[in-house]
Amino acid sequence: MKTLLYIFTFLFLVPKVSETELTSVEWQTDYKTVLKQAKKNKKNVLVYFTGSDWCPPCKMLKKDLFDTNEFRELSAEYVLLYVDIPRNKDILTPEQYAKNKELLPKYNKKGVFPLMAVLSPNGVLLDDYSGYSMNGEVKYHLDFLKKNK
Repeated sequence: MKTLLYIFTFLFLVPKVSETELTSVEWQTDYKTVLKQAKKNKKNVLVYFTGSDWCPPCKMLKKDLFDTNEFRELSAEYVLLYVDIPRNKDILTPEQYAKNKELLPKYNKKGVFPLMAVLSPNGVLLDDYSGYSMNGEVKYHLDFLKKNK
């Protein structure tokens, strides 16, 4: 009986742990550090502008795109920069909030959320893609990522 319990536990718990590990990606929040890494690794930067506590399309895009294995695989081609502009100022330190706001006029002039922007390792805007219809269709987002890696 114990053997069956161990087998059952192994079969159902191990795949869930592995799946969680596969979908985790490392988003960074410091623009200067990201550019240094991008230059060193000769990769483009994927900047994600979000309003984590107020933007419904941003929340759905996280679930439908960023939490998937396909995104995890594509994200290895980029250095990732997460730029959150929350309404609740307690989510970020005042310093981080100020740094994030500084990036808006440079890379998100229209203040659109969600927005994915691709930068060269030197910080030059190469391309961007805004919005999400919240219908679960992320093909255009994935195409954008494949095109700009």
